[in-house]
Amino acid sequence: MIRGFEVVTQYKNCNISLPVRKTTRSAGYDITAAQDVTLTPGEVTLILTGIKAYMQDDEYLGIYIRSGLAVKHSLSLINGQGIIDADYYNNSENEGHIFIGIFNHGAEPVSVTKGTRIAQGIFYKYLKTDNDYVTEIRSGGLGSTGL
Repeated sequence: MIRGFEVVTQYKNCNISLPVRKTTRSAGYDITAAQDVTLTPGEVTLILTGIKAYMQDDEYLGIYIRSGLAVKHSLSLINGQGIIDADYYNNSENEGHIFIGIFNHGAEPVSVTKGTRIAQGIFYKYLKTDNDYVTEIRSGGLGSTGL
């Protein structure tokens, strides 16, 4: 296994679609909502995806909101770009469930139904410095490496 997506255990029998690219030149894999949710104006909502991603140790998955959804409904990712590290997948205390944190800048609630394409994921390689000797092993999920 080099890189890809899997359904998390909790959603195995929930008809979750794995992310796919829509065209031959698309960079991003479309990520969908695992359940219906309402995005309240002026608030952050975590949208569950029902998926996890696996990749090589020197890679990460960048998460971006789909531009059409953002423009039409005044939405943005709360952190601009999400970063899913390789060790988020199946570590000792977390299966790697990907959540998408979306902020509603608009004046009206926005309904997202299960299966709505909400984000895109793009796999990237990254570089390390010469003096990078990190030995810490992740054990946890969202925010597990500190604030």
